Amino acid sequence: MGSVTDQVKQQFGAVAEAYVNSSFHANGPDLALLVETAHFTGSECVIDLGCGPGHTAMACARHAGRVIGVDVTPEMVVAATALAAQRHLDNVEFRTGNVESLPFVTGSFDVVTSRVSAHHYSDIGRALAEAFRVLKPGGLFLISDTIAPEVNEFDTFFNTVELLRDPSHVRNHKGSDWMRLLRAAGFEPEMVGHFPLTLDFADWVKRMQTPPEKVAMLRQLLSEASPQARAAFEIRTEDPWSFTIPIGVMRAAKPG
Repeated sequence: MGSVTDQVKQQFGAVAEAYVNSSFHANGPDLALLVETAHFTGSECVIDLGCGPGHTAMACARHAGRVIGVDVTPEMVVAATALAAQRHLDNVEFRTGNVESLPFVTGSFDVVTSRVSAHHYSDIGRALAEAFRVLKPGGLFLISDTIAPEVNEFDTFFNTVELLRDPSHVRNHKGSDWMRLLRAAGFEPEMVGHFPLTLDFADWVKRMQTPPEKVAMLRQLLSEASPQARAAFEIRTEDPWSFTIPIGVMRAAKPG
């Protein structure tokens, strides 16, 4: 088995177009809150980590001065570049790169964003250290990601489900863990919002091209979930199958 980075490239290279067309990734309520929390004035230099098909970077580009999206998967960078061209956004660009080793000088950016990508970071500590490094003093790091419940049983259940669907998944962190990790990196963090995201099971596994044997395992895991887990994730095992997961939006300031 290759590195997490190799797994991410393999998984997401094949499904880039599906993420271009994903309604949540393009327009989720967490995206609006993330952009609102930035309080853009129109002059900011922004970097979007794990940019995927570019939805977050392009949302920021409508309000900021210049935006750079970075993603480890070349196919995502190609898709994002094409989408930005279609939308005639000339203040955003996309580059292939690893969020754990950014090719930018210290203090280059006013705002760093990361949306539904951090659960793929192989070394979250290094990624947060890089975000802190490239931010100017007083800059903001804005994160939206899937958040594991604080109850250990549900944390384990959630991460198991994610890993079965996508072998490049690393970890959904608890909200309390996020606060600890961000403080350890030097930030002053706060949780600014939570959103429930209801997933249509069939669309969810189709988007990631999950193999049939893993889909069968996921169906078994969901159908045999404890009553407590069924309630916590609003699991529905009648067609159309669905379940609900938590999204957290965080604001982390670099001291000035």
